[in-house]
Amino acid sequence: MTDDHQVLVTYAAPPAFLASASWKQIQYSLLDQLPLRNIHWKSVAHSSLKTIQELSFTLVQLESVRDELASQIPATLLEKPLLNIYVVTCDDMDIEAYRHVHKRQIKDWLNIVTARKHQEWLLLHLVKPDARAPGGKLFQLKGSVLEKMKGDFNTDKRDRCLQLTWAPGSEGNAATWGELLNKIKDGIVHAFDCAISQREEEVKRSESQRQMPGWNFCTFFILKESLSNSFEGMNLFEEALQHYNELEQLFAHVLKEKNLSWFGSLITPEPTDDSSALLSMRRKPYRDLILANSISVFDLRIYLLARRCELLSKLCRITEAAREIFTFLLDFSKQLRLVETSLPKFFIESWIYSSALNAVEQCDEWSSTYKLEESPTCFAAKGELLELAQNQLNVIGVRVNHLPPVAPFKPNSARQDIQSKSQDQISNTDIQQAIENKEFFFDLYIRITNRAIEMYAKAKRRKFALRLHESLAALDVHRGHFTSALGTYSSLPAHYAPHMWSSLESFSLSRALDIHDGLQKEKNVEWIHILLAFLKTFVECPETDFLLHKGDRLEYISRLVSTLNGVASELETAHPDHPAISIKTTNEARLAETMDGYYLDATIYNRLPCTVPIDGISAYASGRDPEAITFSANVCEVVPGKSTVTLFCPAARSGTYILDSCHINLARLKLYWSCKNKVCKVGRHVQSKTTLIYVPADTLALDVQLREPDRIRVGSSPSLLVNVSTGRNDISEITLRLSATGVHFQYSDATTVEGLLLISFTMVIQIFRMILVGEAPPQVIDGGVTYSNLQSNTLTVLKLPYTENSAFHVLKVLVDLSYTTTSEPDTVRSLHTTRVVNTSLPISVNVQDYFREKSLFSKFTVSTATHQHVRIASVRLEAPESASDLKITSASISCGLMTVRPSQPLHFLFRLDSDNGSVREPLVLVVQFRMLREEVEDIIANTVVNVLKEAESVPGNHDSVNMIDQLIAALEKDANWVELYELTGELIVPGGNNKEEDKALQKVKKVLATRKHPSEPEGSWREMRIPVDIPQMEIIASTCISLKTDPDKPGLYAGQPVPACVSIHTSFHWGSNQDEDPQYRLRFDVEESIKDWLISGRKRGDFVAKDGETQEIPLTLIALHHGELALPKVVVTALPVTTETSMGRQIIPSTDTNQVHGAQKVLVLPRGGKTTFVVGMGAG
Repeated sequence: MTDDHQVLVTYAAPPAFLASASWKQIQYSLLDQLPLRNIHWKSVAHSSLKTIQELSFTLVQLESVRDELASQIPATLLEKPLLNIYVVTCDDMDIEAYRHVHKRQIKDWLNIVTARKHQEWLLLHLVKPDARAPGGKLFQLKGSVLEKMKGDFNTDKRDRCLQLTWAPGSEGNAATWGELLNKIKDGIVHAFDCAISQREEEVKRSESQRQMPGWNFCTFFILKESLSNSFEGMNLFEEALQHYNELEQLFAHVLKEKNLSWFGSLITPEPTDDSSALLSMRRKPYRDLILANSISVFDLRIYLLARRCELLSKLCRITEAAREIFTFLLDFSKQLRLVETSLPKFFIESWIYSSALNAVEQCDEWSSTYKLEESPTCFAAKGELLELAQNQLNVIGVRVNHLPPVAPFKPNSARQDIQSKSQDQISNTDIQQAIENKEFFFDLYIRITNRAIEMYAKAKRRKFALRLHESLAALDVHRGHFTSALGTYSSLPAHYAPHMWSSLESFSLSRALDIHDGLQKEKNVEWIHILLAFLKTFVECPETDFLLHKGDRLEYISRLVSTLNGVASELETAHPDHPAISIKTTNEARLAETMDGYYLDATIYNRLPCTVPIDGISAYASGRDPEAITFSANVCEVVPGKSTVTLFCPAARSGTYILDSCHINLARLKLYWSCKNKVCKVGRHVQSKTTLIYVPADTLALDVQLREPDRIRVGSSPSLLVNVSTGRNDISEITLRLSATGVHFQYSDATTVEGLLLISFTMVIQIFRMILVGEAPPQVIDGGVTYSNLQSNTLTVLKLPYTENSAFHVLKVLVDLSYTTTSEPDTVRSLHTTRVVNTSLPISVNVQDYFREKSLFSKFTVSTATHQHVRIASVRLEAPESASDLKITSASISCGLMTVRPSQPLHFLFRLDSDNGSVREPLVLVVQFRMLREEVEDIIANTVVNVLKEAESVPGNHDSVNMIDQLIAALEKDANWVELYELTGELIVPGGNNKEEDKALQKVKKVLATRKHPSEPEGSWREMRIPVDIPQMEIIASTCISLKTDPDKPGLYAGQPVPACVSIHTSFHWGSNQDEDPQYRLRFDVEESIKDWLISGRKRGDFVAKDGETQEIPLTLIALHHGELALPKVVVTALPVTTETSMGRQIIPSTDTNQVHGAQKVLVLPRGGKTTFVVGMGAG
């Protein structure tokens, strides 16, 4: 902002004072307080309050300002002072001097300043600190000079008088200047408000006369611009910019009305117009041209743009200024095209080029001047200006044949060349030299383009920067720098792809392919990926305008695909998710029926316009780990559009699979598409789409099952039963390998199981009546076994021992099976699946022993270890052959089949009698059981087979299997049938009879509902053999308390002392020292029950016990209350002894005490009393 637009403040004082050094010091000190801060201004037209952060003013002497010096053309309201200050210099108490001298001077000064409109005034009284009037005196008759001044000159409500206490050295004190600065602020604001209000009224009055004859736009422009200049001088830049915006709108309206009588022509080109600084105010005398009504539209528009951009820079809105310039250059260049024939050749391009570069330099200067940190949007705006300059080089280059007339140098909308009639030349030396020198043109082009790329990179506008990189690559092609161009075109698509810029990506890839062919480079893996990327963009954006080959696209694409096939036969690579081809499968596989395997239908979509030669199609699906299946087909080509193919999987396990990926082999090139967790958009929501494939069960296919053996001996090495069913197949060879974490399978110890088949396969055996039992032993190979020459419908059972380190009760076994059939010897079928074997026992057994002198009572409690019911056929305890003298008697009464429920265990009691004492070899507890589920499944399978026989159907077809599954599923949904079945054997299938059900199924349900339990257990049962060790007890003490009552007295009364005898009989029959005659020191202790008995005598003592001897201890018992009382217990414990085998250590022999009187109770009667009284009757 120039000094002409700054606020003016005048000062006046007596000449002698103004010539003094004191005034100079005061003046400099006052100027040091500038700028004024936080000035609040409220416009009359607007209710919002504005705050001027800083404002400086120019302090001049009143005599230097004359009205005739002010311009008659209203450039700004700040040409005249807004505030006038008069300095009064006298003592505060010198009233006489004020009256006779200073008051007259003030009046003369006021006559001058009040005659001027819209100017404020201020009286400043300077006093020394020691000359101030003393305040607070009650009877002070004279007032101070300040008070006299206020009374004489404050005629309105405004206080324009103030006092400044001044002394040398007080210039830095903020309190000294505070009141004066506030008065100056108020005066400036008040005067400015009055002046601006009048000028706004004048502008409104002039604008309202716009339709009247004689109205002149240029005169109105100068008048309204004075408002903007005034606001700018007050640092109210927003208000100043608003008025320029209104002028811009009014000018656009005038142009629309085509009323150009106030202007010159559209443009009157001068020699340097194309290269002059666009935003320079010294470019031309714009104000004089406006006043003369001779300014051209070209110059007026530039002047408006320069003033608006200058105000935007002061508002720190440099980005907006840059965009205003960019828009102006684009819009006004269209108007200049209308008169292009009258302009020098390349004038418009040179003007845009020079203006864009000048604008970028000006933005940098503003950022440096106002110390602004440029934002990404600012960099983007400058990048757009630089790209605009580059576009002018494109136009010039094409017209002078420096560049080819193709994209990206010449867009599709490029206009035709227009011949200029002007003989003048442009003044931009760079453009002139670029036209004459091709290499200079290329250097200038690269330099400007790189500057634009740098700006776009700082602004993080990747697309714009990449587009310019593509221009440089095209320039390299034109100049013959093919290697550099190939590198650029090959790298650009990687940046285009994430932003879905398919057209740009297609163009770059197409050029890369053409350059690659032009260089005759060897086609490698990189070329394959470039071609595949191009085909991707081709199908995603087939109608792109950037595709260079406008001829026969079918022939072009066919040639590329044919070349790809030849290159792929020599190079091996893979490419994911290519959109040119897509594969969609159905959700359900079909049985092959006549052989093991499944068919799966797939639809192939070829979006290319030509046939694609391939070698095969595969689809991979996964189930539960590690189950995976592969469907494949040998297909030689994929035709354009939609086609259908049937895939085949030679072996699979039934279940639901997730489609993982689809593959197409094109020679050694593998195209694959990931199908798992595929993202698709449904409306506004993004969902993960997964393709599920249901594989039905094939009951006639080869199968492998694992389970525990039916005969389990607890404590022995574990083993598994591996059951291989050949189904419909005549097998040439089977290779079987099992693996599990922490488990080692001992294939060398494997044996073939002969005889009856196991319960797990009872259902299968009954359905396939012609099944054979294979007894041929397998051959052991490295990590597995192999079978050879197995007939169809053969079941081979292998018992495979293993060792494990795992503490888990579930064994997860990975089954790896491969086999070939005699009908298809060239097809190797593989089955990779998981089998889970529950190694935990379904029942648990606890034992509790009760010792007597010659007998041992063992109580076995059988409970289920799961939530399922377990059926028990029998429980028996077997003695070893060496224990011939041991007699085992079962105390349980057999009542047929029994059921162990989760909440109801079963108890079995056995009595062991031994003449020779303890048995060292363990006994064996044999439990025959089966799960209730297995029993019911067996019954259902038998019933279905019998009903189908009667109906002359073929058991073993899929309908019979579905019938069994349907019945089992119905039982699983409702458990109310369990209780009735366990009691009666009737199996009521929930759901009732549906009229739509098959008759055979209805008959099966009827047969199941009327069946009864057989008298003897039928079917196959599991057997668990548990070793049971007979514990050794060194001492068996039988204690008994006997009361010695008088037979003549009928009962025992409370409180009555009763003699008693404690007898302790000791036996060493169940001890370990059968061949010796041991002696032990024992201690007895009669437990005292203070609520029932009072015991007197030897309640505790030690004695030496021998085998078969009895110790007796007398006691006296006193019942404390009547009722049935249990006798006290006697506890016998062994004392530590030292034996030869204890190596000097003391050990305590094991002891078991039997309370012989434990079940006895004594009836104690209440104590009754009888008293005799002798009463004297007197004499006589």
